[in-house]
Amino acid sequence: MKLVYTGKTKNVFALENGNYLLKFKDDCTGKDGKFDPGENSIGLTIAGVGLINLRMTDYFFEKINAQGIKTHFIKANMDDVTMEVLPAKVFGHGLEVICRYKAVGSFIRRYGEYIESGSDLPEYVEMTFKNDEKGDPLVTKDALIALNIMTGKQYDDIKEMTKKITRIVADDLKAKGLDLYDIKFEFGYDANGEVMLIDEIASGNMRVYKNGEYIEPMTLSKLFFAK
Repeated sequence: MKLVYTGKTKNVFALENGNYLLKFKDDCTGKDGKFDPGENSIGLTIAGVGLINLRMTDYFFEKINAQGIKTHFIKANMDDVTMEVLPAKVFGHGLEVICRYKAVGSFIRRYGEYIESGSDLPEYVEMTFKNDEKGDPLVTKDALIALNIMTGKQYDDIKEMTKKITRIVADDLKAKGLDLYDIKFEFGYDANGEVMLIDEIASGNMRVYKNGEYIEPMTLSKLFFAK
């Protein structure tokens, strides 16, 4: 294996078969020693969090693949805390796709004069550039096309896939008495330009409530897998 990228929460290795291996780490984004998935820098290390994130990612990617939605996922190894994935190119320097069911977080900070916090949203999908210095700025479909970052078809495919994947996650959470408010994904594309879901689906990428109370990511993971 050859190390090709050192990330905040995962390292990426190139495999001899042409695929890649993601090694999940116990490092977490946060500030002042407190876990915060919205932060852009590593704030603390929590023993076992890498395995927890991989377990949820494995669970959802298996389910999403079974629905015929294209992802980069091949298989996970819980003993090594690794995941083998197909090669994929990211859009631009990295793009985050958010699906919102409720008006909270940065949505309210931007549009609070027009909508009350916690109001329902109709599977609202938005995209932001991954850029810590610029605060992950929003980007429109027209801008992405004009900048030659993606085609109109790729944008439409991502939007439709995002809605389908979010429904899968939300339905599973609902079955456990949990309400999904919003969730963040990453997408890439293969050698033929086909869009695929990449990265992970873990508790730190979603905002979930129970009986109106926000559930911390680590608590969410425990609740999700509780028997």
